[in-house]
Amino acid sequence: MTDHAELFTQFSNILARRAEASKHAVVAIRLARERHVTGMLWRSGIVVASEQSLPQKADFEVVAVGGSILTARIAGRDPSTNIAILGLAEQAAPPTIAMGEAHTGAVVLAIGADGTGDASARLGLVNLAGAEWHSSRGGLIDRRIVLDLRLARCEEGGPVFDVAGACLGMSTFGPRGQVIAIPTATIERIVPLLLKDGRIARGWLGVALQAVAVPDGLRETADQSSGLMVMSVVEDGPAAQAGILAGDIILSVDGTSTHRLRKIARHFGSDSIGRRADLRLIRNGTVATVQTTITERPADA
Repeated sequence: MTDHAELFTQFSNILARRAEASKHAVVAIRLARERHVTGMLWRSGIVVASEQSLPQKADFEVVAVGGSILTARIAGRDPSTNIAILGLAEQAAPPTIAMGEAHTGAVVLAIGADGTGDASARLGLVNLAGAEWHSSRGGLIDRRIVLDLRLARCEEGGPVFDVAGACLGMSTFGPRGQVIAIPTATIERIVPLLLKDGRIARGWLGVALQAVAVPDGLRETADQSSGLMVMSVVEDGPAAQAGILAGDIILSVDGTSTHRLRKIARHFGSDSIGRRADLRLIRNGTVATVQTTITERPADA
């Protein structure tokens, strides 16, 4: 056997051992019609999953390693960071999960549950390990980790490991169908808050918005080519109380242009509740500024 062949064999064996050890860290969360998604055994009795992959219901069955079936109940959901947690009716001790740091070009294994108590594995690379970012719903994600690998829908929510066995985060589908990882640091930060309150408080204005072009005759005055039109206003919400009307075009929030919705989302984190915000907008062909107070987004909004 050549040296290269020996190296490939060693590498293959390392990956196989990592996959075998990792199957104790995943469960299959049963959905309707014999479908399932993957969850990570995070702490004793706690499963972390991709929030967007779970239907809006309280109780689930999960299939743990070896095929044992456990009952679980939603303990918290945060759509802004795409993290949900389920509490198991029975204790199931997870393996020790070491936090890892993503590096562009690093080889990774994405582990999924196969639905019968075993696991699947996907080999890929870290395509991008960037800085922190905000989701379109305003959640702070500690790093932008884009993965170059295929992922089946049933594997979403599983852990992503480097070849040393450190966990980089939870696999999920991100913007434009990219496979990304929600970093371990984000999960560490969000899970205790969900265990305490079941949700993460976020600020809101109480409006439905749609991106639109600024009318040609107002672009010079507005100093931008697009904005967010108010399509509807929630009764008694902060926008309604400030006199904002359907048809207004919001140009900026506290000086941040609405040209990019993700930048605006940063203004509505937990620390924004109770803060006053200046909204620059177009109404009836005139550019004006309105001040409002950001309030907490209702749980059902």
